[in-house]
Amino acid sequence: MNALIGAVRQFVRDEGGITAIEYGLIAALMAAALGTLFATLNGGLTSAFASIVNQLNGA
Repeated sequence: MNALIGAVRQFVRDEGGITAIEYGLIAALMAAALGTLFATLNGGLTSAFASIVNQLNGA
């Protein structure tokens, strides 16, 4: 029984995996933010590039 309690205490104190999980959550949050940003800017960028193409084509 003492070995089980010791193993649980060691598992709770181990913080090595927590850092990896935090970095994973930060990366996921940044990916979601960038995806939202690109989705929001998509219409504006499309019209801006269409305007540039029209000006280059002399229209």
